[in-house]
Amino acid sequence: MTTYCEYCLTHPEDTFNKTYHNTQYGFPLDDDNLLFERLVFEINQAGLSWITILKKADSFRRAYHNFDLETVANYTEADRARLLADAGIIRNRLKVNAAIVNAQRILDLRAEHGSFKGWLDMHHPLSKDEWTKLFKKNLTQYPPRYSVIHMTHAI
Repeated sequence: MTTYCEYCLTHPEDTFNKTYHNTQYGFPLDDDNLLFERLVFEINQAGLSWITILKKADSFRRAYHNFDLETVANYTEADRARLLADAGIIRNRLKVNAAIVNAQRILDLRAEHGSFKGWLDMHHPLSKDEWTKLFKKNLTQYPPRYSVIHMTHAI
């Protein structure tokens, strides 16, 4: 199986993956809004190719107010409808709801632990199964196991 690094080296024409690999993949994140962005991207990638998310990343940022946790946590039904009508993002009701509920839960974690990053660091390192259980317990049920695993590359 080809690693992500090998893929990027052997496919120089794939500028989306190359840019992501060289500027974001595996780079630790400290900002809660950027961690939330990564979580939403991982949730939305479920069942789709990663290139789909990379191509829609800027549209996601616009649609979700640059992943500002407080803003997304306070989204209304009108915001849900707006997101579900936005052709620039993945229009899946479960994924849209997961983003909003996760923003609310991350704010709770932030209040309790100082930051989402602080909560993540408090539990680091864990096995893949332990991370999955922790996310399911404290966030929504939506992030599939592999999304949680990829999310932990950001910490």
